[in-house]
Amino acid sequence: MIHLPAEVATSGGMFFLGIAQALILLLLAPLFSGISRFIRARIQSRRGAGILQDYRDIAKLMTRQNILPDNAGLVSKVMPYVLIGSVSVVAMSLPLFVLASPFGAGGDLITAIYLFALFRFFFSIAGLDSNSTFSGLGASREVTLGVLAEPILMLSLLVIALIAGSTNFGVMSAVLGTQTWSYPVATAVALIAAAFAVFIEMGKIPFDLAEAEQELQEGPLTEYSGPALALIKIGLSLKSMVVAAIVAAVLLPFGAAREYSLSAVVFGTVFFFLKLLIIYILACVFENTLARTRFMMAGHLTVVGFGISILAFMFYVIGM
Repeated sequence: MIHLPAEVATSGGMFFLGIAQALILLLLAPLFSGISRFIRARIQSRRGAGILQDYRDIAKLMTRQNILPDNAGLVSKVMPYVLIGSVSVVAMSLPLFVLASPFGAGGDLITAIYLFALFRFFFSIAGLDSNSTFSGLGASREVTLGVLAEPILMLSLLVIALIAGSTNFGVMSAVLGTQTWSYPVATAVALIAAAFAVFIEMGKIPFDLAEAEQELQEGPLTEYSGPALALIKIGLSLKSMVVAAIVAAVLLPFGAAREYSLSAVVFGTVFFFLKLLIIYILACVFENTLARTRFMMAGHLTVVGFGISILAFMFYVIGM
C-alpha cells in the first residue's frame, strides 16, 4: 500500500508535484527527441545533429513570424496550444516520481485516452482547416494511424485496469509494482501489447519517422511557421515522451517513491529518467532493425498488436 501524509492531500502538495513533473517533461522533451535522433544517426554510421539541435530549431522558429493561410480558421490558431495542453494534463496525472497519481482528477485511463484522442483530432483537423491538399492528405494519414494504433493501447491498458480493479494510473502502477501478479500471463501479454502500441505512438519506423518533415507524415504542418511551428514540435516530442513515460511509470513502476519525502522523490525522479532513457535507446535500436514500408501495409502490422491485446483479454477472462 501507498502511505502518504494526510497533509499532502489537503495542502495540494501532490497537485503541485503534478505541475512540476509536467513542466519537467515539457522542458526535457526536445532533449530526448535529440537523443533519439543522435542514437539513430550513430547506428546508421552518420554524424547527425547534436542532441541539443531541437532546442536550437525551436529558438530559431521563435524569432520568426507566424504566417497562416488567409482562409485558415480558429482551429489552425489554437491547435498548437491544444497539443501541448492535452498532453501536459496526461503528464500531470502519471505516477512518474511517486507511486501515486499526483493529479487524481485526471489520473484516469479513460481521461488519458480521450486526451490523446483530442490531441490527434486537433492535429488532423488543422490540416483540413488550411484547405491545403497536401495537408489534407497528411491529416487523413494521421487519422488512419490513430484508428490502427489506439485500439491496441486502449485494450491492453484496459486489461491491466481490470486486473488492478481500477482505471486510476496510481492504482495500476501500485498493482504492477507488487511482487506477485494475480493474472501473470494476462499481465505479461498485456504489457507486450501496450509496448507495441507505445512504439507506434512514439513515431518509429515502419509506422512513422520523426525526421520526415517534408513527407506526407508531416502534412498537417505544411502551412505552419514561426512560433506556432515551434510549439507544435514541442507538443509532438512531448507526446512521444509521455507515451514512453506510461511504460516507464505505469507499466514498469519499479523505483518510484512510496512515501512523500524529498529524498524518496529525488531518487524516484532519477530512477524514472534512467528507465525513460533506456526505453528510448531500446526503441531506437529496435527501430533501426526494421525497414520502412508502404503506409498501406501498416494495417497488416498493427493487426498483430491488436491480436496480442485480444489474447491478453482472453487470458484474463479464463483467469490466467
